[in-house]
Amino acid sequence: MSHLSACTCAQEELLGSAQEGPDTCAIIVAGGSGERFGDPRGKQFVPLCGLPIMAWSILAFDRAPSVGHLVVVCPRGRLNEVRTDVLAGLSLRCEVTLALAGATRQDSVFSGLVAMPPTYELVAIHDGARPLVETDAIERCIASVRADKALDGAILASRETDTLKLVDASGKILATPNRSNYWCAQTPQVFRAKKVMAAHKAAVWDDFEGTDDASLVEHRGGRVRVVESSRDNIKITMPEDLLIAEATLTRRLERGE
Repeated sequence: MSHLSACTCAQEELLGSAQEGPDTCAIIVAGGSGERFGDPRGKQFVPLCGLPIMAWSILAFDRAPSVGHLVVVCPRGRLNEVRTDVLAGLSLRCEVTLALAGATRQDSVFSGLVAMPPTYELVAIHDGARPLVETDAIERCIASVRADKALDGAILASRETDTLKLVDASGKILATPNRSNYWCAQTPQVFRAKKVMAAHKAAVWDDFEGTDDASLVEHRGGRVRVVESSRDNIKITMPEDLLIAEATLTRRLERGE
C-alpha cells in the first residue's frame, strides 16, 4: 500500500462510521499584505514548487475527508486574481467561497466565519502562509474536537525545544521557565463553529485583540486542547522561510507524499 493510500485510509478511519459526511468548513486566511516578506505580490501569491503558496494550504484541506467546504479570505481588490491565478489551476473536490479580508487577521477570520455555510458544526481556521500542513494532522485535530463534547476547540502545536528566558525591557534575564510547559501554536485551529463565532463577537464587544483564535475562545473561558504536530508546519514570514519550505516540499514530492 502506498503512503498516500495508507494516509487516506487513516483519515477515513478518523472520520469514523458514526460521522456521515464532512462536518467541517475550512477557512484559509490569505488576506495579509506580507510586508515583512518583502514581495510586492504578497507572500500568499509567491510561487512555491510550481504553485502559489496559498494553493498548497487549500489542497491540504480539500484532501481532508472531514472538510466539506472551503472559505478563502482574500485581500480587497484581489478576488479575481485568486480565482484566475490560484483556484483556476487547482482541481478541487470542495466548493469554495471567497470572503474579503479585514484590517487585521482577527477581522479577516470573522469575515470568513460570516461567509461559511451555517450547516457545518466545526470550523478549521488556517493561515494560508502555512503551506506545509499535512492532511493527516488536519484530520487528527478535527477528530480531537469531535471526540470530546466538553472541548470547545483544539489546535496543532509543536513542543518547544529551545531554552526560554523571561527578560525585562532592559535585557536583564528574570527567569528560565520550564520549557516542557510551553508549546508553539500553529494552525489549523479547530473549533465548534458556534463557540468561535461567539468568541469573535465577544472580542469586538470587549475590544479584545487576541494573538490567535484560540486566545479568543480562552478569553471566554473555553476549553482548548493542543494536538501535537510536526515542526515542519512553519508559517512563511521571511524570505528565508521560503527556502525551508521549498526544501521540505520538494523532498515530500520526490517521495510521492
